[in-house]
Amino acid sequence: MAQFLVKAGWPDGSVGEEAVPAVDAGTARREVERRGGHVFEIRRQGLRLGASRGRSRRVKMSDFLVFNQEMIALLKAGLPVVHSFEILLERQQSSALRRVLADVKEKVNAGSSLSDTFAAQGDVFPRLFWTSLKAGEKSGEIEAVLRRYLKYQKTVISLARKVVSTLVYPAILIVISVVLISVLMTFVIPRFSTLYQDFDAELPLLTLIVIRVAGFLRSQIVPIGAGATVGIFLLTRWLRSAVGRQWSDAVILKIPVVGGIFLRFGISQFTRSLATLLAGGTPLVPALENAADAVGNRHISRRVRSVVPRVREGGELWRALESTDIFTNLTIEMIKVGETSGALEEMLSSVSDFYDEEIDVRLARVISLVEPVILVGMGGVIATILLSVYLPIFRIMSQIKG
Repeated sequence: MAQFLVKAGWPDGSVGEEAVPAVDAGTARREVERRGGHVFEIRRQGLRLGASRGRSRRVKMSDFLVFNQEMIALLKAGLPVVHSFEILLERQQSSALRRVLADVKEKVNAGSSLSDTFAAQGDVFPRLFWTSLKAGEKSGEIEAVLRRYLKYQKTVISLARKVVSTLVYPAILIVISVVLISVLMTFVIPRFSTLYQDFDAELPLLTLIVIRVAGFLRSQIVPIGAGATVGIFLLTRWLRSAVGRQWSDAVILKIPVVGGIFLRFGISQFTRSLATLLAGGTPLVPALENAADAVGNRHISRRVRSVVPRVREGGELWRALESTDIFTNLTIEMIKVGETSGALEEMLSSVSDFYDEEIDVRLARVISLVEPVILVGMGGVIATILLSVYLPIFRIMSQIKG
């Protein structure tokens, strides 16, 4: 019998996580609900996300999207869920997804619900996916829920790719400039330094500074490289931890110009996730919790989750979100109008659409500013190094002519 970690809310308002022994996730859920708890999250204890029996459990998002598209087509054709799984399993090319789907099919055949079975896979699948499935199971509209989720996922992926592709060119410029400066300082400058010593000429201050810096870098290149490697490794490990991720996500939002883009991206993720869950029939409180977890920025996610008890107690959503000091006035006003008019889902979708467009505009504006700044900055550094090299040569040539 396996152990499942169940996070649940209780009638007295408390929320806690406990280990429940059960045959599958569905049995563990029913046990907690029998005792009056409302299950928010359930996962298999001891599940390692990186591997299963020595093999990778990572599923590519592209494979997952194709699976959803095929699943929607089969359900639309009127095939039962189990039969659809059998068809998809037979023609599945991804070995990682095939192993996971085989496990899902086995548990569904044993009587577990589809959403609980996907939830039991840990973080292999997005939480928003199986919470949407749960709403679809309750409403009897799994196909519509999957279609809505697929649209949401495509929008988020498209926006994320756009952000990454926009930042590629500035990153390439920086890397090339750093490599060029490193070559000049470690190989070119030391050779000219030897030449100047042979002439026994008085060197300008700029040249002396550059030569000494280059000499230090050349003599200490091994410890500097080793220290930088260890430092980057430790920093990366720390940033991957919960505390490091929380800190870095908070700092990113405070960066001038760029922070506004990441803030709007987080708001767009939250509002689109919440709209998708509400449209699928998920109640507001669980939808709010799951939408908070769907936000990539941990700082925004934590601030949103902090208002869940307030909403659970009957507080207005817009007032609760306003107290986080994260959301823009536009977002708060749109949510307020949506709650008042009963069109919250439409207002949330409008907010996410608006910010998706604004992110495009802001990205184009940032890139138009960043590229010249990088070119001028790096060009200035390289020009300074070259000037320090040729200044003594010009002085020596003038002395020879004199």
